[in-house]
This record gives sequence, C-alpha cells and structure tokens, in this order.
Amino acid sequence: MSDHLMKTYARLPVAFVRGEGAWLYDEDGTRYLDAISGIAVCSLGHADPVLADALCDQARTLIHTANLGHIRLQERLAERLCTITGMDRAFITNTGAEAIETVLKLARRFGFERGIEQPKILVVEGAFHGRTLGAISASAPGKLQHGFAPLVDGFVRVPYGDADAARAALAGDPSIVAMLLEPIQGEGGVKRPPDGYLTALRRACDEHRALLMVDEIQTGLCRTGRWYAHQHEPDCRPDVLASAKALGNGVPVAACLARGAAAEVLTPGSHGTTYGGNPLACRAALTVLDRMEALDLNARAETMGARLVERLRERLAGCERVVEIRGRGLMIGVELADPAGDVRDHALKQHVLINVTHERVIRLLPPLIIDADQARTIADAVADGVLGR
Repeated sequence: MSDHLMKTYARLPVAFVRGEGAWLYDEDGTRYLDAISGIAVCSLGHADPVLADALCDQARTLIHTANLGHIRLQERLAERLCTITGMDRAFITNTGAEAIETVLKLARRFGFERGIEQPKILVVEGAFHGRTLGAISASAPGKLQHGFAPLVDGFVRVPYGDADAARAALAGDPSIVAMLLEPIQGEGGVKRPPDGYLTALRRACDEHRALLMVDEIQTGLCRTGRWYAHQHEPDCRPDVLASAKALGNGVPVAACLARGAAAEVLTPGSHGTTYGGNPLACRAALTVLDRMEALDLNARAETMGARLVERLRERLAGCERVVEIRGRGLMIGVELADPAGDVRDHALKQHVLINVTHERVIRLLPPLIIDADQARTIADAVADGVLGR
C-alpha cells in the first residue's frame, strides 16, 4: 500500500496486473473472474485484441491535438452516437462527471435563454451523478456531500419512480427548466422504475417545455440489452443524454448528446475541454462501438443476464436474507436485509470480483462477453456467500 496516494478508496487486498477477456490476474498470477468490469467500463472484457491494435495504431499516428482545429475522428464519433440515439449534436469529453457538468450547464443556459434568471433542475431521490461539486449537488443527499458545503443550488428533488410527483413539481414551479435522472439507478442500489415511467416523464416535460435529460453513464452501451436503457420505452426519447464508462472500454472518453433547441445553446466560448475528443480517445470509442455491434452485445446482455438471474433465483429461493433480485440485462442487483460486505469478501476468496453498493445491494456488472459457465460461476459465488457456505 502506498503512503503517497490520497485515501479516497477503501481498496480490496489485491492488485491486478493483467487481464484477458472476463479474467483479471493479480501479482501472483492468480486468476479472478471479473463481475464488476471496472464498474461497468470494460464491457468488451480486458485486453480486447481488436481494440488493442487500434490503440497501438493510433498512438503511432496522433494521440492528441487541441480542439482548435477539426478532429475528423471526433466528428465521426459524434455522428455515430447521434445515429444510435437519435440526437442532433454531441460534445465529446473525458469522463462521466464532465458529461454531467455539460448537461447541467446546458440546462441552465437553456433556461437563461428563455428569460429565467435562476433556472432549476428537477432531480430524483437516490440519484448518483458523479463526484464534482455540481454532480454531488444533483445527487441524493448524504455522505457524498458531507464536508463539501456550500453545495450548488438550483435543484428540486422528487421521489424516483413517481411520475405524478414529477408532473406536480413541473406544474408548480415555472423556473424548473429540465429534469435529470438515471433510467436505472446504479449506485443507488440497481433500482428500476415502473414500466412507463420514462414515457410519462417525457409527456410531463413536453407539457411544461422542460428538457428531459437522462444519465446513461452506467446504463448505456448495451448494458441493459439496448444501446441505451431509455430505449426499452420507445416513446421517451430524451432531449439530452450523458454517456461514458463503457464508451472507451477503459480509455477515458464520454459524451453529452442533445437534440432540438438543447443542441444549440452551447456556443464558442461557453464550454470546452482540453483532452476531450482527442484522436486516441475517439479511435477507441469508435472501435468499441464497432465491436459491440459485431458481437451483438445487446442480445448477449439479455441472454446472459437472464441466465445469471435465473441461477441466482434458483439458488436463493426461500432465503430470508434476500429482499429482491432485480435489474435488466447484465446490470443486476441482489438486495439483502443486512449489510452485504461478507458476500463480497466470500466471493473474493473464491476468486470472483463483485461489488456492493448502498451497503446492502450486491451489484453485478460483468463484461458483456461472459459465457454461460462464467455467468453460473458468478451466480454461485454470490449465492454461496449469501447462504454462508
């Protein structure tokens, strides 16, 4: 353990030095099955050979050039993402938190141009949007904000999954210019809203001339069996979308996508990025999108997710410790009635890497390339840990 790193993580007692597919290898050469994917980042698994070749080729060609001139790979990536999402324009940046900051600035500028001097954004309880000051202010109150006051104001909170509450808030406050939420809450406990919720929000935002903005940083890019999770409801196309994590399979790259009036509010000088959209990051993202399409990862996420959940439910049927098994595709949560740290520790001893969020929810985000045997191994490691075996 280094004494020179800030103590921002309670790290597991393991250091990984190599990866291959769904496997990670530690310093002693011990192999671990990865059911976290760097928190929904490495959807193609580790050391994907096609991506590795593309990165090497691009590194020998051009890694970085400023956004002062045209970057053709960035233009290609923007076009590709807009085609997938039905958006009009993209701002390419580095991380999910930066994409969210772009979303927040865009919403405020949108309100300003409508003559609202203090525009507000509707957010939901249990949300997690990142760790910048703006992002934690939009997220659920709690330890995330502890010690970082004063927070950014201008946010109004309503319960997650309650479309009537959102509609009432929009109707009652004309200074609310946008609503931001995750289609499925990740850090908040893999919480999935009722069917039709996003469609109802789309209608409510239309009625009140507000932007519907979705944080698809964790749910996007085939994780739930669609390119983006909101696409499970065909009538809820958002005005603004944030995407990151799996977009570079580990190479930092993210995007804020927008359509209609929302796509026009950011102008030269109103926003920017030094590293965002550089040739290396965009080459990585374009290669990742190609690989996801070629491997049909939407179908694979649905199939393997169904197998994993089926095995979990088979093994944990009747277990009083289990509150609920939920999720979509390969974004799966197992909520327990008590803290789940012992399950994570048990799995690690079995050389399976899992994650716990919200203290009591085992979160499974394996690479989308896992096979049936690997899905079963993950399920069994979790079940054995829950059952104390």
